[in-house]
Amino acid sequence: MTKKYFFFFAIMLSLLWFLPTVPDFVRAAGKPGNAQAGMEVHKRQCVRCHGETGKGDGPGSAVLKTKPADWTDAARMSGVSEAEMFQVIKDGGTAAGKSKLMPAFGAKLKDQEISDVIAVIKSFQNGKR
Repeated sequence: MTKKYFFFFAIMLSLLWFLPTVPDFVRAAGKPGNAQAGMEVHKRQCVRCHGETGKGDGPGSAVLKTKPADWTDAARMSGVSEAEMFQVIKDGGTAAGKSKLMPAFGAKLKDQEISDVIAVIKSFQNGKR
């Protein structure tokens, strides 16, 4: 019985050692977002490229060589994890091997705001917007 407790304690201590090194985007992506709050951020920061309905048809998209992601394409978006979305929004497209035209919003948005925008993106996929 003592060996079990020792083993359990050793694992828990290892996890505590590891957790501070987990990237912010992985930790924050686990927090639930609020689509209603995210819609306000979407209107301020995302509409010009991704459009009001998330189809990637915003007014700024016409001049872009690489078109913004169509968030309503459920088949395509189902292959994108929340952690990846978080990283792309926070650190920009190049941080995740995506378009360099996707700017980083980490200096403009708090982690919770990014999670809220992710909730909006997911609502577009579900046809709720």
